[in-house]
This record gives sequence, structure tokens and C-alpha cells, in this order.
Amino acid sequence: MTVSNDDELAGLKQIGRIVADTLEAMGKAIEPGMTTRELDGIGRRIMEAAGARPAPELVYAFPGATCISVNEEIAHGIPGDRRINPGDLVNIDVSAEKDGYFADTGASFAVPPVTRAVERLCRDGRRAMWTGLRQVGAGKPLADIGRAVGAFARKNGYTLVRNLASHGVGLSLHEEPTEIATWPDASERRIMQEGLVFTVEPFLSLGAEFAEDGDDPWTLYSQPKALTVQYEHTVIASRSGPLILTMPGQ
Repeated sequence: MTVSNDDELAGLKQIGRIVADTLEAMGKAIEPGMTTRELDGIGRRIMEAAGARPAPELVYAFPGATCISVNEEIAHGIPGDRRINPGDLVNIDVSAEKDGYFADTGASFAVPPVTRAVERLCRDGRRAMWTGLRQVGAGKPLADIGRAVGAFARKNGYTLVRNLASHGVGLSLHEEPTEIATWPDASERRIMQEGLVFTVEPFLSLGAEFAEDGDDPWTLYSQPKALTVQYEHTVIASRSGPLILTMPGQ
């Protein structure tokens, strides 16, 4: 999607705020002993109260309103009977639709007590995302995002999962431009057009380089096995830089 008028921008800002508020509330609600299904229910209620529809369910018939991935699971975890324990690393990915517009956001949350390594991984996961976001702007190469995130990861001793990419969003959950690498990709030649809507979502890891399928049709696991975090915003490329749509309370 390329934003062309104020009505489109207003629609994107509205759904962006809804998913951001949902993610924030779910992160604050995490408690040891609760199931991921209970956590998912909190997200569903917030989205539906705001008049939004959970996108994974709407678009892909995913068995949940949000994706919740714990520890060895790094993406697309199905909410269910798994109980969250002290020390767990919980990733929540929230996407939704309202009035024909979609937005997508995510974050990883460490459940106390937290080791220094996990605390640092979460901090640097956010820094990696912002490193990529700072490369966003009309007329700039999409490849700048992956180059910047890759340099950050190398400098700080991390790996990046290289088969989970950022993507276009706006009028559908996944659209052109597809497969936006958050790692260095020498083949990337595309340019960010003014108004282009997409996500920036690096997966920063203590050793994993790929995501692999598990026993169900959805959940992805780190390969090699290593703790991994993901942080994600939906953004518009503007002449003045990134316009981030998924900040809570906007």
C-alpha cells in the first residue's frame, strides 16, 4: 500500500493505535501461571471492543486472535494450554483489521526473574528494530534496513534469523513489497516510495539463523536452538523519515 490521501492515513493510524494498545496491555497482563490462551483472550477482547478484527484469524484462519510464542518458539505460536512460567521469554505478535486497513506489531517480554543475558537480548532487540526504522524514508533503498540491522547484530555479537522477513501491509496483512530482509541482502534493489506502508521486524538471536517448522502447521522454532526476540512496528516511508503507526495511545 502507498498512502495517497488523509483518509487512508487516518484509517491506518486508527488500526495502528488499536494493535499497539492491545500489545501494550497484553505485555502488562503477563503473569506466571496464566495460559497463553488466557493471554490471547485479553488481546481479543481489546481488539473487538475497538471494532477491530484479529488479522491472523481473519486472513489465514489461524487458531487464535494473536500469535504467542514462548522460549524455543520464535513465531506464530498458537495460544493454548501452555502455562507461562517465571523466566520465560514470551513473544506476542498482534495484527488486526478495521475499516479495510491492517496494521501489525510485536514485542518480546521476559518474565521475571530475568538473567542478564536475556535482559540484554531484549534491550538490544529493541535497538535493532530502531536501527532499521531509522533507515526508513522516501527515496531510500530498502536494502539500507538490512545493512544497518546486520551491522548492529555483528557489532554486538548476535545472529539474525534470515527466513523471517518484514513485509508490506495496509490493505491486507501481507502484501507488496514482500520479503524485506532485516539482514544484509546484496540482491535487494528496491526503493522506498513516498507513502509506502510496511513493517520493520528483525529477529535478533543468541545463535539462531533460521526458523523451522514444528509439529503443528503454524509454530516456528529457532535453528540452531537459541533464545530469539522480535520487535515490530508498522511504518510509512515519508520525506521526513519514518512515520510509525503502531505506537500506543497516539
